Amino acid sequence: MKLKPIAQAVGLSLLLASAAQAQVSDGVVKIGVLTDLSGTYSDLAGPGAVLATKMAIDDFVAAEKPSFKVEMVAADHQNKGDIAANKAREWVERDKVDVLTELVTSSTALAVQKIGKEKNKLVLINGAGSTAITNEACNDVTVHWAYDTFAVANGTAKAVTKAGGKKWFFLTADYAFGHALEKDASDVVKANGGEVVGGVRHPFPTSDFSSFLLKAQSSGAQIIGLANAGGDTINSIKQAAEFGITGKQQLAGLLMFITDIHSLGLKTTQNMYLTEGFYWDLNDQTRAWSKRFFDQHKRMPTMVQAGQYSSTMHYLKAVKAINSDDTAKVMAQMKKTPVNDFFAKNGSIRDDGRMVHDMYLMQVKTSAESKTPWDYYKVKATIPAAEAFQPLSASRCPLVKK
Repeated sequence: MKLKPIAQAVGLSLLLASAAQAQVSDGVVKIGVLTDLSGTYSDLAGPGAVLATKMAIDDFVAAEKPSFKVEMVAADHQNKGDIAANKAREWVERDKVDVLTELVTSSTALAVQKIGKEKNKLVLINGAGSTAITNEACNDVTVHWAYDTFAVANGTAKAVTKAGGKKWFFLTADYAFGHALEKDASDVVKANGGEVVGGVRHPFPTSDFSSFLLKAQSSGAQIIGLANAGGDTINSIKQAAEFGITGKQQLAGLLMFITDIHSLGLKTTQNMYLTEGFYWDLNDQTRAWSKRFFDQHKRMPTMVQAGQYSSTMHYLKAVKAINSDDTAKVMAQMKKTPVNDFFAKNGSIRDDGRMVHDMYLMQVKTSAESKTPWDYYKVKATIPAAEAFQPLSASRCPLVKK
């Protein structure tokens, strides 16, 4: 009879020991948001991405009531890899940041990936697009969430080429993202019976596109593919209209966001095709979340901002599920858990770190078709996750078993 309390005590001590081993270090999960707060990409990511992260934290704490605290720090990486890497290192070493996130601009994402691997900290990327993130630069601490250049090129370039736009000229931002977008779009154009008749690369960022547009105008191309984003895309389209190019040649915005359409207006962008991973007016869930975001930000969310909320929430739920912020354990939990929220249905994280989900081919509405503010898109096709992203069979990631 005296053995029973002893057995119970041993069992309890083992339970407590197990719980002690699986705890959040220092009782705090700290999320570091590195983004463009004031530059070319600030509209599509920037303050809106910081807000989306805060919304995810607040919603998680309110709904899940975790035993640990959740904190956030944010900084402007100024679209420079060295600044992003230095801030990431400082946050991890001095401020005990557990996860580095957002990272619009591929150069910053690629730089911070290396810091994440070196320091064994998770990196969740939303704003950057280069497919190198899950190919040559892939590692076991990084997840690429919202989109990539393969997915957006696969949607837009295929649709435009199949519609008869066979001769392409590329206007490309001269850094990793632009190069990747041009290559991915060129491959799609050629695979669908088109040809690339020329191209030019412009510095990032650029305000005067006149010389580049003149080359495009004289190229004989039917389609001018814009392998840039944010302010560069907006300026390209505005100046193309001023040159009268849009009446004779068609522009294809290979990476455009709803904030770009809003800035340019429907008169300038109507009937353009683009590929998105998210649209605020897709369904009741997207409308409900986007209204909450709009109430605070006064602008509808981009897919980067919506993806930022989604990835942050998925991460926090994984930490709570295993009661640990250990990088390898959290990553394993994230990978085995499907992504089902307003951003993605049945999304999943592959071995290369790519979160795959449906993408959408959109066409910009005309002024007559748009009935309410921010009513900008017609959904032309849903691109299933398995078709939207580069197949694992073509992966150049060393983590992928062939």
